[in-house]
Amino acid sequence: MNRIMKPKTLSLAMAVLLLGGCTLIPNYERPQAPVTTQWPSGAAYRAADVGKDGQQAMDIGWREFFTDPRLQQLIETALANNRDLRVAALNIQRAQAMYRIQRADLLPTIGLGASETAQRIPHDLSTTGVEMISHQYGVTAGIANYELDFFGRVRSLNEQALELYFSTEEAWRSAQISLVSGVANAYLAWLADRQRLQVAQETLKSQQQSYDLIRVRYEQGIASELDLRQAQTSVEMARVDMANYTTSVARDENALFLLLGAPALPEWLSSDKMDDLGTTIHLTAGDVPSTVLLQRPDVLAAEHQLKAANANIGAARAAFFPSISLTTSAGTASASLSGLFKGGSGVWMFAPQINLPIFDTGRNLANLEVSNTDRDIAVAQYEKAIQIAFSEVADALAQRGTIDEQVAAQKALLEATTATFNLATARYEKGVDSYLNVLDAQRAMYSASLGWVSVQYAKQTNQVALYKSLGGGIDQKEYPVEQKNDKSAKP
Repeated sequence: MNRIMKPKTLSLAMAVLLLGGCTLIPNYERPQAPVTTQWPSGAAYRAADVGKDGQQAMDIGWREFFTDPRLQQLIETALANNRDLRVAALNIQRAQAMYRIQRADLLPTIGLGASETAQRIPHDLSTTGVEMISHQYGVTAGIANYELDFFGRVRSLNEQALELYFSTEEAWRSAQISLVSGVANAYLAWLADRQRLQVAQETLKSQQQSYDLIRVRYEQGIASELDLRQAQTSVEMARVDMANYTTSVARDENALFLLLGAPALPEWLSSDKMDDLGTTIHLTAGDVPSTVLLQRPDVLAAEHQLKAANANIGAARAAFFPSISLTTSAGTASASLSGLFKGGSGVWMFAPQINLPIFDTGRNLANLEVSNTDRDIAVAQYEKAIQIAFSEVADALAQRGTIDEQVAAQKALLEATTATFNLATARYEKGVDSYLNVLDAQRAMYSASLGWVSVQYAKQTNQVALYKSLGGGIDQKEYPVEQKNDKSAKP
């Protein structure tokens, strides 16, 4: 027999359907970036290089940026074995599982149960005066305490869990960027210290030869004891520097070992052959606005944290409204197993429950205030992430604008001190000048040689810093970045 739904019943059903599709989450609006859209300008920012052939740094894979085969080998090893990156990846798995747990609350949990109840009634309690033993068997399937999410509390919590999952994904990308740049910087530091060690070794060799020559001249009465002691001082200082740089190289290898996370370092790291800073790292000029920082993984992670806090407000708001839970079951019951599935043995239970908050001593209001404050904190943290990103790029650009001048000046200084040393040595050998001038010239040349290594190291680490600060370090071919704003990539 067909029944026609009454208008009042139809209206109620439509209202339930409409309520079932809404939440009380505030409309999300991305906060305005607390930085300008243009990079800083001035004398320090001349020829600011922020792109490569018109590309954004985050679109340049690390394999394309770091072309040194040995550095690529180190980065590959670190990506496969680094424990911090592994923890970041496991955090993604954990957040994904937490999201699935929260999402499960959107649908009822259906359970199947079977039971047996046996009861003995003594004769003095029996209505018949005879001892009785009764049995009851039952099989039921049902739903227990399923919340009808009319006001979107469960969906708000589900939205929060989803945003937290997205945040951990971006945190993993940020960790990879930091790891790639960290390995590159550690490798460059190792190369620089090996080159400084080489300079110290060559200087020690040269100064030892000078000392031996002056000692012969002193024994012949040609050179003074002051010349001999000054030469000895220079030798001992070079020995001290050589020991220090030997320690620095070992520490650089230890730092690489920690970053790589592998059982052993590559054999070529312990080779006797000294290497220069000949790695190919290059960023050419490009017009990139500061709004590109909004796509940095750490900034995106902070934004997803903000969206999660915003979603939690919806759950706090829903707590002010009635909550309706449903418990129901249906099955069969009988006093004997043989009659369990016979006709007329069916049982069912339907127990809806409504809970209307009337007086909770301000608990719900305080929870809402906490949620709003958490959202405000997340806004401040998001803005701080943008400010930090802008500052990192600005610092890298400031050094980039002057590093070429530093390199040119340091090269000229090295050439000048080398020429001065050669002239001072020639004048001393001819007896025109004292050995003190030779010693001063030698120290200046040694300092300029170390400075030359340092300025080359600074130029290449600046390129790494600029690449990292602009979001570079993800190989898009291996790890395509998904756009999360449309919720199209749910776990």
